[in-house]
Amino acid sequence: MGKKSGKGKKSGKSKKSGKSKKSEIKNTSGKGDPRPYRPCVGIMLLNAAGEVFVGNRVDTGDDSWQMPQGGIDRGEDPRDAALRELKEEVGTDNVRILAEASRWLDYDLPGDLSRRIWKGRYRGQTQRWFAMRFLGSDAEIDLDHHHREFTAYRWVPIDRLIDLIIPFKRDVYQQVVEEFRDLAQPEAGPGGEKP
Repeated sequence: MGKKSGKGKKSGKSKKSGKSKKSEIKNTSGKGDPRPYRPCVGIMLLNAAGEVFVGNRVDTGDDSWQMPQGGIDRGEDPRDAALRELKEEVGTDNVRILAEASRWLDYDLPGDLSRRIWKGRYRGQTQRWFAMRFLGSDAEIDLDHHHREFTAYRWVPIDRLIDLIIPFKRDVYQQVVEEFRDLAQPEAGPGGEKP
């Protein structure tokens, strides 16, 4: 497999995350739900053309596209969690980390859904996002590598991303797009030219 770059170079936007937050994040939104947020990571995976990887969730039965994401294990560093989740969901960690979001981003799940998943313990998720450049080819992508989370995947232009995402995640995705937009460019070739 290609090289693993968990210690890759970061852009000027990156911030060192240190150790993960506590296993639960207290709700500070003031919206009335006392349940905490579940600590999580999200990955904006970019191919050489500057397009974003999205997968269609296996557990929804319809078009529910999202970028890879998942929970942070107790004591796990967010950067390590992001690489682990990418390997589990996409089947590869052949990436270079480009940047880490400047802050944690929260979203609330719809009430009925938040009471069904995670034993009703969390109201939603607080996410630390990473932008990563995929260094391999689509032949390396294996949606069955771990526990299948996506029925299909595709690469989309960053400007189409928000329209594909389920409504309750759109605000977070908009913030991720704004933070990482400059990274969603075609990668320069060996001579500095862009394809």
